[in-house]
Amino acid sequence: MDILSTTGNKRLAAAVVVRKGLVLLVRRSETERFLPRVWGVPCGKLEPAERSEDGVLRELKEETGLLGEVVRKVGESSFMSEYHGQETKNWQDNFLVRPLSLHITLPEPDQAHCWLSPAELHTVDIDEYNLDIVRQALTNV
Repeated sequence: MDILSTTGNKRLAAAVVVRKGLVLLVRRSETERFLPRVWGVPCGKLEPAERSEDGVLRELKEETGLLGEVVRKVGESSFMSEYHGQETKNWQDNFLVRPLSLHITLPEPDQAHCWLSPAELHTVDIDEYNLDIVRQALTNV
């Protein structure tokens, strides 16, 4: 087990899904504790001992209903959040993913999704952290 999976740290994986030059963004539910109603790429916590390449595809399926294929790892990022009243360091692997299916099913009724060109990303309420992840993935596509 590596140091990142110890107490006080969370491991995550994010999927930048690109199809025909468009990037998939998903709006988080208003019921989310962390960044409600903010647009971003599909991302979630890894299971204990789960490889990030496997976890990113599992999270993509859980959050969008899409099947995908990892093209490549595009970078890493980290951020602090509060979890059960304790500051937590979040370590995230970011992947470029090609969709293998196209029908999107979101878990919450108040969520939304869109496919945007890189020039259109500013038209939704996306934070700088998610923009940076998309930029990582679109470099050398």
